[in-house]
Amino acid sequence: MFFGTFTPKLDDKGRLTLPAKFREELADGLMVVKGQDRSLAVYPRGEFLVRAKKAAAASRTNPRARAFVRNLAASADEQTPDAQGRITIPVAHRSYAGLSKKCVVIGNVDFLEIWDAEAWETYSAEHESDFSMGDDESFADFL
Repeated sequence: MFFGTFTPKLDDKGRLTLPAKFREELADGLMVVKGQDRSLAVYPRGEFLVRAKKAAAASRTNPRARAFVRNLAASADEQTPDAQGRITIPVAHRSYAGLSKKCVVIGNVDFLEIWDAEAWETYSAEHESDFSMGDDESFADFL
């Protein structure tokens, strides 16, 4: 499981060092895909395959489902971290997420998200009230 916030830097070759506490769980391979809100999502390979198969089972007659599956599959980049725990973020992914040198990696329970540091700061500030007002039944046990 993935929890916490980390601030690695993207090097000149587009490599990002994964937080040490997550490396073992990702050592057997991972998938980097476009995430929501212009972030990148990093899944352990097995978790990604389960989610991808579930998404692919959606009705192909639904245009939104087709678009989702196409974008998910087209953006998937399979990787294995190097000996230093680094992954290379492809140029297209860096562009999609607007990544600069300063990044933020957040745990999102069963996957990681990679954000540009400034974008994460803006998103966090804009959505603070959503967190503070989390009165949905699914959050009741946490309040």
